[in-house]
Amino acid sequence: MAQPAPQLSSDTGVAMRLSPLVRRVLAPNPSPFTYQGTQSYLIGESDLAVIDPGPDDERHLDALMQAIDGRPVVAIVCTHTHRDHSPATRPLARLTGAPIIGCAPLALNDDGPRADASFDFDYTPDRVLTDGETIGGTGWTLTAVATPGHTSNHLCFALEEERALFTGDHVMGWSTSVVSPPDGDMTDYLVSLERLVGRKDAIYYPAHGEPIKEPQRFARGMLGHRKMREGQILRFLDRQGASTIPEMVAVMYVGLDPRLHGAAGRSVLAHLIDLDGRALVERATEGHWSLAS
Repeated sequence: MAQPAPQLSSDTGVAMRLSPLVRRVLAPNPSPFTYQGTQSYLIGESDLAVIDPGPDDERHLDALMQAIDGRPVVAIVCTHTHRDHSPATRPLARLTGAPIIGCAPLALNDDGPRADASFDFDYTPDRVLTDGETIGGTGWTLTAVATPGHTSNHLCFALEEERALFTGDHVMGWSTSVVSPPDGDMTDYLVSLERLVGRKDAIYYPAHGEPIKEPQRFARGMLGHRKMREGQILRFLDRQGASTIPEMVAVMYVGLDPRLHGAAGRSVLAHLIDLDGRALVERATEGHWSLAS
């Protein structure tokens, strides 16, 4: 798999220039699941879009407003509605008067341990973008790229003038993306990865982790990692017979912090649901899975 670009500063609240049209402000919300924190991106110069303004944190809002520096904000843009991405849309809209544009609202009570932030129940966009729709300002154009899988409402955004793709949590620069049912869907996620492999982007800017150069190679590597997990599951069930998800996690994630085993189990479940849909595995008894008969 291709390596991310050299590591960015972990300083929060600093507007770091990444390209002629892109600056990044890191939110002060580091965690085992957000890496150094959520990265908000400012697009443009004379007028701006803000992508994934992040958590509703006064320090981060102050940093964003300092970076905006009185310039008009055309749009506050969201890739998806986890609470480390979208809550700041509301106070930022009040401060700038900008519309909230991007993914559809989604409020879902999950049924298992999460490895990422919960959903933002209060996200209310002024305009929902569908695949291929655009927004723009002076010298910049953002195109929505539908990438369901991590969540059903996930969008990436292509900055056409720089062949850059803002990948949210669909592709991250430090870890594989969480796919947690019932809203997270591995089948959709793999299709969305295949879509990115077929694009001509020159760089990815993820919401967590470093910019990714050689992005198509990186996305192919992520597909390979998912296929490896599929193979591990099928081989385990072939050897052991009907098994539970915790039994699979114990073998497949050797060395993983035990606090993360529940989250790893969500990923295994997502793979099992995908494999079940392809008639490769089946639910044997309550809590147990086996190869399809």
